[in-house]
Amino acid sequence: MSLETMEPNPVWTEEAYADTVDVLAALRDEVTYKVWGGDWCIDCRSQLPDFGAALDAAGVPDDRIEEYAVEKEDDGSKTGPKVEEYDVEYIPTVVVERDGEEVARFVEEEAVPIAVYLGRELEALANSV
Repeated sequence: MSLETMEPNPVWTEEAYADTVDVLAALRDEVTYKVWGGDWCIDCRSQLPDFGAALDAAGVPDDRIEEYAVEKEDDGSKTGPKVEEYDVEYIPTVVVERDGEEVARFVEEEAVPIAVYLGRELEALANSV
């Protein structure tokens, strides 16, 4: 892993997020998670460990998770692998792809954790598998 912040949070509780884990598990071999973040970033440090724990609980294989370390320039812009290609402006950003096509995206913050947000976005896709 290239982001320390993706190390699963050891106190994250799978039982509290059973529905989310079920959705992620149903798609574990169907989608790829592309994660942009920075170990220096407060939002990433607070959000990505729980997301890493959710992916781990769902049994998502490592080869289905791509991590991209992002740096912040003096002007606030972000640089790093595939930042321009995927139009990453804020971090954390998680793009979920199926067969090379984007099916969901989480950007920086929502009212719910990353895994819950993506679980809701991917629920219909999981039900079709």
